[in-house]
Amino acid sequence: MFKGFTRFLQRPGERLKSLFGSQDGPAVSHGLKIIPRDQHPVSRRQFTEPALKVLYRLHNAGFEAYLVGGCIRDSLLGLAPKDFDVATDATPEQLRDLFRNSRIIGRRFRIVHVRFGREVIEVTTFRGRPGDDHATHLSQQSEDGLLLRDNVWGNVEEDALRRDFTVNALYYNIADFSIHDWANGLRDIESRTLRLIGDPETRYREDPVRMLRAIRFAAKLDFAIAESTEAPIRELAPLLLQIPPARLFDEILKLMLAGHALATFRLLREYGLFAMLFPEADESVAALPWAEALIERALANTDARIQEGRPVTPAFLFAALLWPGVTQRMARLADDGMPPIPALQAASQQAISRQLQHISIPKRFSMPMRDIWDLQQRLPKRRGKRAFQTREHPRFRAAYDFLLLREEAGELEPGLGAWWTAFQEADEHEQRRLLGKIDADPAGTPGPRKRRPRKRRRRASSPSGQDD
Repeated sequence: MFKGFTRFLQRPGERLKSLFGSQDGPAVSHGLKIIPRDQHPVSRRQFTEPALKVLYRLHNAGFEAYLVGGCIRDSLLGLAPKDFDVATDATPEQLRDLFRNSRIIGRRFRIVHVRFGREVIEVTTFRGRPGDDHATHLSQQSEDGLLLRDNVWGNVEEDALRRDFTVNALYYNIADFSIHDWANGLRDIESRTLRLIGDPETRYREDPVRMLRAIRFAAKLDFAIAESTEAPIRELAPLLLQIPPARLFDEILKLMLAGHALATFRLLREYGLFAMLFPEADESVAALPWAEALIERALANTDARIQEGRPVTPAFLFAALLWPGVTQRMARLADDGMPPIPALQAASQQAISRQLQHISIPKRFSMPMRDIWDLQQRLPKRRGKRAFQTREHPRFRAAYDFLLLREEAGELEPGLGAWWTAFQEADEHEQRRLLGKIDADPAGTPGPRKRRPRKRRRRASSPSGQDD
């Protein structure tokens, strides 16, 4: 029995072990276990008001209503739940009639978004087992096993066993505040193990994004991936090439902006998934001695900013991930005789075009990313008014941070970043002094250009043809 919420959070593993015993072996034995309210720490006080409104309106209308998935998993781990997903036996059409502030989205998986201001509660109808007798508008799979459409409704048990991981098949019942565990998820929470429900190869073929979700949860929760769950990943990694680039962009944001980007990056590379998402970056990491350090420092900085509650932008992350490939392309173009600025512009366009075949990058991020790259050529040029003009550029701060990363990673010799640091912190007199020292700075711009000799104007001749 749990003796209180605080004690549970201090030792969640011991509490779960005392209630369910230790888990022996990797097998998942399905069967409902109901944990009553007085034996678990999950409280309605942890849920947002919109989530409770959805649950109670469904319950009062005679429907089953459960909070499911990550919010329950995180609550049991002592983490603050963020996303509140609801599962119910109400169909999307019934949900739309019940909530005027809702809309049905998706074709592949029809779900309902109920909006309360800026908060959106995602509500899904219990999914059932697709059969051969279902029409293609309800259920459809490709020859490789990829689920193209999955809108067959079922009961709560079928829904639970169709979820991806055991730790996500935990349902909080608003009717009596109990937790329903359908796949030994609580035991896997206790052992900090991430385990797929069902045959891993089949589940990955149904939706290859589950491989990315395995990496994301393992990095976020510091869980070990069960041996049977990780075994097919390396072989099946190319299945990610079937996923639309727009969907993968959304998944990349979840992977990289959750505060565990560095650990995620390392796991993606370990399991061969990074090459499917960023092929040119993966090739560059193997070819350039500084590329991996640059990417890892950018990801570590992103994690630190998120933990400090500071804003982050995907533009900076994509700039770091794609920059090594851009430099390689730029070097090849320069070898062919192209000047530096056109070479950078052409290399940037080529690198982005290739990346868009794998992951969509909206222009609201690709344009700032290119500004960061373009400014790398302007930052060394500081003579006259150029330093002041560059400092006023809207992307200067991001470009300056990017320059520091390049120096830390060993791509550039240190010096220019320290100059810009001093320049930003200096008063006007000190700024003038710094500008005067550029000639002595080994990272500075080259000396003044040689002036072409001015052509002498020919003097006008007299009408007689003789000079006056």
